[in-house]
Amino acid sequence: MTASLTDLLARRELGFSLERPFYTDPDIFAADLEHIFYREWLFAVPACQLDRTGAYARLQIGAYNVLVVKGGDGQIRAFHNSCRHRGSVLCEARQGQVAKLVCPYHQWTYELDGRLLWARDMGPDFDPARYSLRSVSCRELCGLIYICLADTPPDFEAFADLARPYLEVHDLHRAKVAHTSSIIEKGNWKLVWENNRECYHCGGAHPSLCRSFPIDPEVGGVMADGGASPKLQAHFDRCAAAGAPAQFRMEGQGQFRFARMPLNEDAVSYTMDGKPAVRRPLGRVGLPDAGSLLKFHYPSTWNHFLPDHSLTFRVTPIGPQETEVTTTWLVDKDAVEGVDYDLKRLTEVWEHTNDEDREIVEANQMGINSPAYLPGPYSQIQESGVIQFVDWYAHTMGRALAPRAVAAE
Repeated sequence: MTASLTDLLARRELGFSLERPFYTDPDIFAADLEHIFYREWLFAVPACQLDRTGAYARLQIGAYNVLVVKGGDGQIRAFHNSCRHRGSVLCEARQGQVAKLVCPYHQWTYELDGRLLWARDMGPDFDPARYSLRSVSCRELCGLIYICLADTPPDFEAFADLARPYLEVHDLHRAKVAHTSSIIEKGNWKLVWENNRECYHCGGAHPSLCRSFPIDPEVGGVMADGGASPKLQAHFDRCAAAGAPAQFRMEGQGQFRFARMPLNEDAVSYTMDGKPAVRRPLGRVGLPDAGSLLKFHYPSTWNHFLPDHSLTFRVTPIGPQETEVTTTWLVDKDAVEGVDYDLKRLTEVWEHTNDEDREIVEANQMGINSPAYLPGPYSQIQESGVIQFVDWYAHTMGRALAPRAVAAE
């Protein structure tokens, strides 16, 4: 498939959707995993989800089964979920809490930092220090946990340095999980992202979201040069003056972006009436109408950080035409459900929106599955964000395949 994929990338028409195999072919899906999801930094969980010693989350990323666990020293680490004895998984639940990591097969027991503590009847020459759990690179950034499956991860610091000033004001170290939902969208992971990166469809598809989120294409897809209208620039400047960085920034060859965007006039949060969803703010954003800090980091996450609460979204490919999207709503740790927020009111806009997006992606995939499908042109006005994502994908895959293509000649 490498030569065919190389050819498909080479003949790609700029400003058009991708050819059918990119969304349907199992070999291209496998290449996406190998060259993107197994190599890039991936968002895992909000750190506050692992709120106690021994709390863990289990993630399935392609063939890899990964545990993210909080140690007794407060540090969050990641390990391959495979016992060093005969490979059994240590934890089967998607999340939980343990005192130690104990293999259910033969009870090999590991400390929360991955060290093997006990293995029965292995003989006098057995050295437990040789059989610690295999670690996965793990970083915490302002309350967000990232992991990387590569033996030699790409640089994380350029992203972290850009992100910190935007994220610090949201005080995610003070957050708690109010709600989490996961849905399966029967569509290729790239279609999930393409749908996310434009609001061309919002007016007709998202009545709940459009009560607060503008359908203005400038808000949904600022151009890569960072240009902004005087009205939007005034919003950026006003937020910055209040201590909440807002200016549009996109770096890492388009892999990650930050911009604090205004909501509709008189709206301050993602609620049906536009009013705050949580009485007790999460963070120190001085302007109630600062809007939402829109952050994405390909290939695994987009996020919305508001003055009253925050949302994280994780994209996990399951198969060529199946993707899991996990949404987590975060509120201040001292916010009390039923007093400071109503859970239905907090979640209903994005519960509606996620399900509407699922239907859109699935219909998109069904249409692409037809042999009659041909790539069509993107709107330069409404879909600049989609163009930017597809260009990033093609560049990333082309860069990964280039050494192999040269070697094959």
